[in-house]
Amino acid sequence: MAKKTLRDVELKGKRVLMRVDFNVPMAKDGSGKITDDTRIVAALPSINYVLEQGGSLVLMSHLGRPKGGKLGAPANPDNAAFTLKPVAEELSKKLGREVKFVPDCMAADEVVAALRPGEVALLENTRFYKAEDGKVKKDDEKKGIHLTDEEFAAQKAELKAARQEMARKLASYGEIYCNDAFGTAHRAHASTAVVADYLQPAVSGFLLEKEIKFLGDAVENPVRPFVAILGGAKVSDKLAVVKNLLNKVDTLIIGGGMAYTFKKAQGLKIGASLCEDEQVAYCKEMMEAAATKGIKLLLPVDNVIADKFPAEKDASDIKIELCDGDIPDGWMGLDIGPKSVELFSEAVKGARTVVWNGPMGCFEFAPLSKGTYGVCEAVATVKANGGTSIIGGGDSVSAVKKSGKAAEMSHISTGGGASLEFLEGKVLPGVAALGDK
Repeated sequence: MAKKTLRDVELKGKRVLMRVDFNVPMAKDGSGKITDDTRIVAALPSINYVLEQGGSLVLMSHLGRPKGGKLGAPANPDNAAFTLKPVAEELSKKLGREVKFVPDCMAADEVVAALRPGEVALLENTRFYKAEDGKVKKDDEKKGIHLTDEEFAAQKAELKAARQEMARKLASYGEIYCNDAFGTAHRAHASTAVVADYLQPAVSGFLLEKEIKFLGDAVENPVRPFVAILGGAKVSDKLAVVKNLLNKVDTLIIGGGMAYTFKKAQGLKIGASLCEDEQVAYCKEMMEAAATKGIKLLLPVDNVIADKFPAEKDASDIKIELCDGDIPDGWMGLDIGPKSVELFSEAVKGARTVVWNGPMGCFEFAPLSKGTYGVCEAVATVKANGGTSIIGGGDSVSAVKKSGKAAEMSHISTGGGASLEFLEGKVLPGVAALGDK
């Protein structure tokens, strides 16, 4: 069922508590310079809409993975690299108005109470509090922790109570809750899902709405032929995705490092290529399932191989060859070859719906990028031919941007893990918590 959005609620004179995804990359020199503002720009339509409608805004987000403090206390001061203050400054420039920065997300009462229509505040990193996303481990060898069942249950209950208390506090800052952070919608954190238990109405922002529409329609109501492309390093990262998509697609293309486990399952020699031996049986099962269902499952028919993994950025320290058949001992597949690009491209160009998640090889090294960029060229034709092309987060997004083809895609997802879980068929907590239309 469709979720309520900002269009479905009265915003004039209201204070909106909005979860955004400002988890932006920062320069590693400690300057606080934002190196990619894509996620900030993506949030602007929802932010501007609230302000144009006469509302005020309290924005909250996480940034990176700071060391969580004790329950009920912010993280230690060594986490200066994870402050959202530079984001507040950048957002001020983009909006052309001051964004009030609140240095402690759990101590914002005074700033929030003073907000007037058209004004914006940004809370400090919600992950500075362990209650936001902390987990309890029963056994942790590194820290020498081994809890009894009773201790484990008690600590989980304590963390749950702390998360609820944090969510209740955050909820007190708004009159309407809006989630526009698809990138964290798969997490049941205090600021993404639990907060909606204490603040209603809870609605979707425009970015989240767009993500749900594109990914939801693609998976549940695709215009056929429907082709999914999966890449990346490991089969284990996409076990459930492969299984779910085999019930949805007409063609499933598998490239990247994960393809070599499938090729081993076919009985082919893969040399020193990445392989998860414990997943070989699963790959056989999936190939048999595809054959039974009449679904095309395409794997690379040739590979770009190297004598070792590159250490240099330009890959000048490795020997590269093209391999049609078995990969020799000591060599590893690091990209798909031209015949595979042609095979995959033919399937993609005939599609009306394409979902792509994961590169075809080590595209960050120029000599090993031709496979990924070749597939990207094919995916770029889908939208031009009246179809829908969806890029599902992570390295695929980076590859599409580097290829210069981003504008030729129908939709580029802002959520790596969230888009994967959506493709798995999972219910995302941050979406489920919102009100239905």
